[in-house]
Amino acid sequence: MFAFFERLVDPFPLERPKSPPAAFWPFVWHYCRPIWPLLAFMAVTSAAISIVEVSLFGFLGTIVDWLGGASRETFLAEEGWRLAFMGFVVLLALPGLVFLHSLISIQALFGNFPMRFRWSVHNWLLDQSLGFFQDEFAGRISTKLMQTALALRETVIKLVDVMLYVVVYFAGIVFLVAAADWQLALPFAGWLVLYVLMMRYFIPRLMVVAERQADARALMTGRVVDAYANIGTVKLFAHTQREADHARRSMGSFLATVYGQGRLITGYYVCLHLLNALLLFAVGALGIGLWLGELISIGAIAVAIGLVLRLHGMSQWIMWEVSALFENIGTIRDGIASFTMPVALEDAPDAEPLRVEKGEVRFENVGFAYGAAKPHRAAGPVVDGFDLTIAPGEKIGLVGRSGAGKSTLLNLLLRFYDVQSGAILIDGQDIRRVTQSSLRSQIGMVTQDTSLLHRTIGENILYGRPDASEEDVRHALRRAEAEGFVEELTDREGRSGLEAEVGERGVKLSGGQRQRIAIARVMLKDAPILLLDEATSALDSEVEAAIAENLYRLMEGKTVIAVAHRLSTIAALDRLVVLDKGRIVEEGPHSELLAKGGLYAQLWSRQVGGFLPEEADGAPEGLAAR
Repeated sequence: MFAFFERLVDPFPLERPKSPPAAFWPFVWHYCRPIWPLLAFMAVTSAAISIVEVSLFGFLGTIVDWLGGASRETFLAEEGWRLAFMGFVVLLALPGLVFLHSLISIQALFGNFPMRFRWSVHNWLLDQSLGFFQDEFAGRISTKLMQTALALRETVIKLVDVMLYVVVYFAGIVFLVAAADWQLALPFAGWLVLYVLMMRYFIPRLMVVAERQADARALMTGRVVDAYANIGTVKLFAHTQREADHARRSMGSFLATVYGQGRLITGYYVCLHLLNALLLFAVGALGIGLWLGELISIGAIAVAIGLVLRLHGMSQWIMWEVSALFENIGTIRDGIASFTMPVALEDAPDAEPLRVEKGEVRFENVGFAYGAAKPHRAAGPVVDGFDLTIAPGEKIGLVGRSGAGKSTLLNLLLRFYDVQSGAILIDGQDIRRVTQSSLRSQIGMVTQDTSLLHRTIGENILYGRPDASEEDVRHALRRAEAEGFVEELTDREGRSGLEAEVGERGVKLSGGQRQRIAIARVMLKDAPILLLDEATSALDSEVEAAIAENLYRLMEGKTVIAVAHRLSTIAALDRLVVLDKGRIVEEGPHSELLAKGGLYAQLWSRQVGGFLPEEADGAPEGLAAR
C-alpha cells in the first residue's frame, strides 16, 4: 500500500524541462501543475480533519449540558446512539482521515515533490551556457538548488494543508460559538481582525529578511566550498587565516540576517501572547455575563473557553508556520533569480544532428566580442572578419601571443559562445543549425587545464564513449602511456586500477597523470575532429616524447586544430596559422614561416624552453619529430 502511494509522483520525469516563469506564483504553479490532483485531495482531507476536530468541541458542550440535566438511569438509553456515533468518529473516522492525509502528504509528496524539482532544475541548469557557471560559485548554485527544493515543498504544503486547515478550523469555531449566542462570537471576530493586522505588519518584514538570509546562506556556503575546492592553492600561499577571514565576513552577514529575523519574531511572539490573553479575558467575561442573564448554557461557556485555549495553542503554532512559510517564500524568490535565467545558447527549433562525412571546418567572416558576457575582457572584438578553411584531414596549429583569439576560436567552434557575425561550418553545415550535443560528440578536445570527475578512472575514461568495453578502455590507456601508473593506483577504500577514484577534479593524480587520463578519454571517443589546447603542456619531456607518437597516430584521418605556446609541439603540423588581434597575419608550414622572418619567426626565436636553440634550423622535438 505504501509503495502504491510512493509511486503516484514520478520524481524523475523523462520530458525535457521547460523554461520556468520568473514571477513567484507562476513559478510555484509551474512545478505544482503535474501534482495538482494530489494537492487537491490533500486539501479536502485537511479540511475534513479540521471540521471533525471542531465538531468534537461542539459535542463536548452538548455532553456538559446533557450531564447537567439528564437522569443517570435513562442517560444511556436516550443518548446511547449519539455517543456510539461520536465514538466511531473519534476512534475510526478521524484516525482514518489522518492516515489517508498522511499517505498523500508524506508517502506521495514529502520526498518525491522536492526531488522532482531538483531533477527538473538540475537538467535545466545543465543546459545553461559555460558563461553561466563561470559567473557563479558552484557551491552557491548547488546550495540554492537544494534549499529551494525544500522551500517549495514547505510553501505548497503549508498553503494547501496548514493554512486551509486553519481557515476552516477558525470558521468552525466562529460558527459553533455564534450558535450559542452571536455576542459570544464578537471577541473572536475582534481577535481575527487584530491578528490579521499584526500579520500584515510582521510578515512582509520577515519575508524581506528571509530573502536576504537565503542569499547570504548561499554566499556563505559558496565561499566555504570555494576554499575547500582550492585548498591546494590556499595552503601553497599560506592563506588559511585569510580564507577563514573571508568566510567569516560572509558568516557575519548571514548572522546579521538571523539577528534581524529574531527581533521580528520576538516582537511577533509578545504581541501574539498579549492578543490571546485579551481574547481569553473577553470571552470569559462575556460568557459569564451572558450566563448570568440566562442567555447561554454552561455547555456553551465550556465550548467557548475550550476553543479559546485551543486557539491560544494554535496561534503560536500558526505563528511559527507562517514565519516559516514566508521564510520559505523568501528562499524561493532568491532561487528564482538563478533558476529562471534564460539559456543563452539553445538549439534552433529545426536543429538536426551534425553529419560529419569529411571533416572540413570553415570560418566565414567570423566576428565575436565577449562584451557583457565577460566584462573583465578587453573591450572590442576578439576576432573580426576571420576567414579560415581547414581541409578534411588537415592538421593546423594556431599560433599567436596571449589574447590573440586562439582559445576563443576553439570555444566558438564548440559553440560555447555564438558568433556575432559570419558563420562556422562543418562539412557545409552551420553549427548554429545543428544540435549542440551532436556537434560536441563529433569533436574531441584535450585542454591544458584538465578536470576529471570525482569518480573512478574507468568512469572518467568511459566519458569519451560510454558504451565502450573494458578492453577498449585499456587499449586507450596503453595508447596514452597511462596503463602503468593506473594499475598501481589505490584509493582510500582499497579500490585499485580502473576502480580507483580520482578525487574532486582529479586532485589525487598529478598534473601529468590527469592529462594522460584526459588523452585516453579523447582517444576512446575517436571523434573525426580533434582540438588540442596545450594538450601536452602538463607533461614532462620524457612522457611527452613517449605519447607524441600515439598522439600523432590519433591525428591520422582527423581534422586537427592545435594550440600551443610551446611552438616545438606543433611545428610539424601541415599548416601553422599565426594570429594577431583576432586576424590572420601569417600562415604556412613551419619552415616557410621561419624564412619569412615575421611574427612567427620572432615568437620562435624568443622561446628558450622546450627545445634546444639549434633546433630552429632543424627538426623540433615532440610532434615535430614525425
